Amino acid sequence: MYRIKTLNKISSVGLARLDRERFQVGSDVENEDGILVRSAPMHEYEFSSSLRAIARAGAGTNNIPVDRCSENGIVVFNTPGANANAVKELVIAAMLVASRDILGGADWVQEQAHTPKVDVAAAVEKGKSAFAGPELYKKTLGVIGLGAIGALVCNIALDLGMDVYGYDPFLSVDAALRLDRHVHVVKEVDELYKVSDYITLHIPYSGATKDFINAEAIGKMKGQVRVLNLARGGLVNDEDMIAALESGRVAKYVTDFPDERITTVKNVIALPHLGASTPESEENCAVMAVRQLQDYLLNGNITNSVNLPNVSQDWSGIARICLIHKNVPGMLTQIMGVLSDDHINVENLTNKSKKDYAYTLVDVNTRLTEEAAEELRAIPNMIRVRILNH
Repeated sequence: MYRIKTLNKISSVGLARLDRERFQVGSDVENEDGILVRSAPMHEYEFSSSLRAIARAGAGTNNIPVDRCSENGIVVFNTPGANANAVKELVIAAMLVASRDILGGADWVQEQAHTPKVDVAAAVEKGKSAFAGPELYKKTLGVIGLGAIGALVCNIALDLGMDVYGYDPFLSVDAALRLDRHVHVVKEVDELYKVSDYITLHIPYSGATKDFINAEAIGKMKGQVRVLNLARGGLVNDEDMIAALESGRVAKYVTDFPDERITTVKNVIALPHLGASTPESEENCAVMAVRQLQDYLLNGNITNSVNLPNVSQDWSGIARICLIHKNVPGMLTQIMGVLSDDHINVENLTNKSKKDYAYTLVDVNTRLTEEAAEELRAIPNMIRVRILNH
């Protein structure tokens, strides 16, 4: 039986996909084979020797020590696109509240209603102009990051009558095919900055994207631009953004990652990390995370891993060898040498690499002896060897 530990509350719809005859699931599980997590911090987490995989029910993995996982042969999964619709809808809401002071207006009406001897209807007609703002129609939206979320945002913005510019230095063929042909895809982000009335971020956080929006970037933007960050904390330099808001260079800033400093600044709309906070999104992320974790533990297949290559292979033998190793020359030769010396015939093999690491699946026509498994583990630069029987 495989043991699955949950570090956050995971949707029951996803957990129901785990056969309880094959999986023990709970927050108090010990010596876990797999972990399901959302936002719980794991950088200080002590890995058990049995841990094989971590599935993040969400797109970002900055709460997981990915490098340490790779070194220990632990596959890290995420669920790109599972929360895309939820974030897309929040982007539209964010643009609206950044344009027209809907939130301020609603609060003001409540104040009038709770003030003695105030005729609310008359007060509203007199005071409504204080909360006016521009329409989205015929304005220009700049979308930075054209993955699953960014593409949806582009397409729905076109439906709202906006002119849309997109930038993504790593635009994939699949992502490009999802984009409406009317999206202006630019090669340099500066082209997007100089034309956009609204800018929304949909890129992952990393050392390369930290402070992506900073004083230099803001200086290239149109005056009175409205900036949205519903992607990741750290993508916007808060001090530079505060200076731009105070000078009037940026009209409004909507962030889903508030802290004590940014929240109190005028013209900041701080949201409580609502990006994926819908029941549909939580269910989608949980189902996707469970499916990927289960397929890896039972079949050795890898889909949507952030630290190892995607590898999927139909069963074609009676046993399967799953090998995580360094991406160095000669590994396949040594693996095949061990199997050949033990007179084990290979039915099928897949080998792929991702940066410094590689993953090899080998289907064989006989049960593997423990001696052969230990010989494979003894190969230099081998990190983990797992044997599955069909």
